[in-house]
Amino acid sequence: MKKVIPILLIVLLITLLAGIKKQPELLHKAMFYEKLKNNFVRCNLCPNLCVLKENETGTCGVRQNMGGELYSLVYNQPVSIQVDPIEKKPLYHFYPGTNILSLATVGCNLRCNFCQNWTISQTRPNETTAYQATPEQIIEMAKEYDCQSIAFTYTEPTVFYEYMLDIAKLAQKEGLKTVWVTCGYINEKPLRELAKYMDAANIDLKGFSEEFYSTYTTGSLQPVLNTLQIAKEEGMFFEITNLVIPQANDDPVMIRAMCKWIKENIGDEYPLHFSRFFPQYKLTNIPPTPVKTLEMAYSIAKEEGLKYVYIGNVGNIGEDTFCPNCGKLLIDRSGYMIGDIHIKDGKCKYCGEEIFGEF
Repeated sequence: MKKVIPILLIVLLITLLAGIKKQPELLHKAMFYEKLKNNFVRCNLCPNLCVLKENETGTCGVRQNMGGELYSLVYNQPVSIQVDPIEKKPLYHFYPGTNILSLATVGCNLRCNFCQNWTISQTRPNETTAYQATPEQIIEMAKEYDCQSIAFTYTEPTVFYEYMLDIAKLAQKEGLKTVWVTCGYINEKPLRELAKYMDAANIDLKGFSEEFYSTYTTGSLQPVLNTLQIAKEEGMFFEITNLVIPQANDDPVMIRAMCKWIKENIGDEYPLHFSRFFPQYKLTNIPPTPVKTLEMAYSIAKEEGLKYVYIGNVGNIGEDTFCPNCGKLLIDRSGYMIGDIHIKDGKCKYCGEEIFGEF
């Protein structure tokens, strides 16, 4: 008998807690920047390294130079918040079957032309209405709705770094887990600081060439590879997602090179999700990813020795978790529904093989 995990339980902030208001919050001083001559500043949060004159905002749209100081325009101001199954992140090896409170502000430090959440990621703070929710209120919401963890997701959480970090610090004290769903476009110093308080991540490895990144995201590949390696060094649990886009990053040679790099530099146990592309934002002239392409990517990853490989956004294909030793079914998934979990004390119930993750 399968149990249903509540999905997309929309939680409007205005109805959750007294005191949450639709009004501007006081500006919050940003971290990781340096002052330059003539009141210019350089933001050192991500590889964009934006140099900003007074009143100018960075690529992300949410960090602004005001009088020679850098401020976050979105602290305490989420525009989206809801309760999700943790599998939606996707995280398949981190407390499967649990609920997670998910939140986002506007803004992103990349400009992916295939963005699935472009209506908020590519929006500026003055173009939408945000709700006030302090880190303390976010913690209370998670408890009220029986969420074991909090996810920073939907847009790019790196751009609301200070808000995310303060919530994560409080969550750690309150026994709640935190999850960073990210494109991985962040510099080393802020990443290592964040890793002290972040329990898990899903890191988007969007493609495996600099040409793909420059053409489709306005970013670059190497900083994302650095993030994966640093996250491993810091002991952060993470899974990897690759959105497979026809005619863009679906070349078998590229996919094989990516899988080889993951195994050699990260390890064979980190779960890899191949996700199906659907036409969105500025990339509406390309059809959805054929299922056979995803199956091809899955086969390549397994051939290269990756232990846990999944297919997403398709349906009942490639969602289940199997023991890499005895091959027995450990978690039977159907969308966001799961059956019994045959993992006990982190090991396969049938053969005793240790299963990577937190269960």
